Amino acid sequence: MKNILLIIFLLTSSMTFAQNETDRLRIANDMESTIHQMLTAWYPKAMDTTYGGFITEFTYDFKPTSNQNKFIVTQARHTWSNCKAAMRYPDVAYYKTLAQHGYKFLHDVMWDKTYGGFYTMVDRKGNVADSTKNAYGNAFGIYALSAYCKLTNDPDALNFAQQAFMWMEKHSRDPVHKGYYMHMQRNGTPIQRTASMAATAETGYKDQNSSIHLLEAFTELYAVWQSAIVRERLYEMLLLIRDTMIGNKGYLTLFFQPDWTPVSLRDSSDTYIMAHHGLDYVSFGHNVETSYLLLEASDALSIQNDTTTLRIAKQMMDHALQHAWDNKLGGFYDAGYYFKDKPGLTIISTEKNWWSQAEEMNTLLMMSRLFPNDAMHYYDKFKQQWNYIQTYMLDHTYGDWYSNGLDIEPKSKTALKGHIWKGNYHQFRSMMNCVDRLKGKE
Repeated sequence: MKNILLIIFLLTSSMTFAQNETDRLRIANDMESTIHQMLTAWYPKAMDTTYGGFITEFTYDFKPTSNQNKFIVTQARHTWSNCKAAMRYPDVAYYKTLAQHGYKFLHDVMWDKTYGGFYTMVDRKGNVADSTKNAYGNAFGIYALSAYCKLTNDPDALNFAQQAFMWMEKHSRDPVHKGYYMHMQRNGTPIQRTASMAATAETGYKDQNSSIHLLEAFTELYAVWQSAIVRERLYEMLLLIRDTMIGNKGYLTLFFQPDWTPVSLRDSSDTYIMAHHGLDYVSFGHNVETSYLLLEASDALSIQNDTTTLRIAKQMMDHALQHAWDNKLGGFYDAGYYFKDKPGLTIISTEKNWWSQAEEMNTLLMMSRLFPNDAMHYYDKFKQQWNYIQTYMLDHTYGDWYSNGLDIEPKSKTALKGHIWKGNYHQFRSMMNCVDRLKGKE
């Protein structure tokens, strides 16, 4: 009898494994098809053949608008996307052409030839519209240049990436308290916070968003330039984000004084908090994205038995599932707050924006591979998240993703499909990673 039960168990386990593999391959193939549809919606039509760089603002049906200012973040992300697409789909020749096109615009137009650093904004023709510099935009500049180096092995591109990194090292990095200043004047001088600035302004603070994307950029750079200084800064940012910005809370603090004193509104009135909450709230999308970026950085550094980073990453994923997961339809709500006079966490924004849904899907699948037997059932949640995205986020008529889930924001169906903050970087990276994991390539 025991032998019969053992045989039944082995047969059942084998069938379950085969079913799981079939399920994973089906999802991977659906997702790969979605990647192709998304990229086809954007490229090559986003290529600005007249003035260089990329057209970034499109209507819901992918018609370019009259407003085509060029933001360093979007230009860098489109360059990065085409680098990754060229490496992933080498048979599609125009991806490499577009990557070269984007690189040239970053080099010739977005980079300040007088003071160095990437301008924040130019107009469509390339005239400087905002000459200030910021750590967030320069992080994405480094990110794109690093991907271009990996694609082309161009020594001039590597030199440019090194130059961009060293500019940040000289101007943005804080040698006393570590980390990076967020806002800088054109010449690279950090902008200090003053009493005359609006209480809602971010200027003069250090922030998590610049920091996590510098971590990401240094991870990409380290893959093509194994310099001791890059490794040191990458490790420094990992520890700073993990131990100071997160600690054991399970979520990121958003803004800090230069000495890393947190910016907190918790002792203010509820009315004041809601009027100024852009400086202090729980951002579930950033938390879950950071889970992935921390583990990616730890892997790049080859840190052995990095149980602390793994624990913190899991804690942030679990925190988001506990507080922001929509158990009925799937998807994650955008923001919450720990009000002093209320129990637990209060959801203050039920928006389901495209970028956070993409990041949360990526991290759910990652956690399912790391913790396959966890009670959170990460893989089931991943499948529900993908189903949510297919139902409420994907535009099956015109391509790409809506800016917000239609279950919460039905007007997103006719909202801009692209603008300076919305390209395809988040959703492309997420789906690429998911396809590779589902196929056992990671």
